[in-house]
Amino acid sequence: MRIGLYPGTFDPITLGHIDIIQRAMILVDRLVIGVAVNKDKRPLFDLEERVAMVTRECTPIAEKTGTQILVHPFDNLLIHCARDVGATVIVRGLRAVADFEYEFQMVGMNRAMDSSIETVFLMADARRQAIASRLVKEIARLGGDVSRFVTPDVETELLARVRQH
Repeated sequence: MRIGLYPGTFDPITLGHIDIIQRAMILVDRLVIGVAVNKDKRPLFDLEERVAMVTRECTPIAEKTGTQILVHPFDNLLIHCARDVGATVIVRGLRAVADFEYEFQMVGMNRAMDSSIETVFLMADARRQAIASRLVKEIARLGGDVSRFVTPDVETELLARVRQH
């Protein structure tokens, strides 16, 4: 069984993330969505909320395609998470050259720690390349329309959360 790991903070999950998830599912038999604890990013949604959001958004995709999707929170090194879930492939989405610079360094470090785990890069669909969770949150905070960047359920949760802050 080919197991892939698609890690991220998913704060919140966007249509860009969903695009990568749908295309990654073609490559693996099981896709694990690793929801990272990243205290440096100070997420808007707590870990449990992000796990629930990702699970809700991915369940219909898994049912439609027949590919198994598991949502797995993690707070350790990415390479350790990959080992924990039995992944042989780490899936990363790229939006722009700036993403590649960071990802290139990460691949080198991960390969130094475990050369048996491969990293695969998927380019975001052209319509989704500008979408970043950080920017979506900023647009929502400033009263902009985020409906082109997230699903309706995520939009509802996001707008409710930014009103609270």
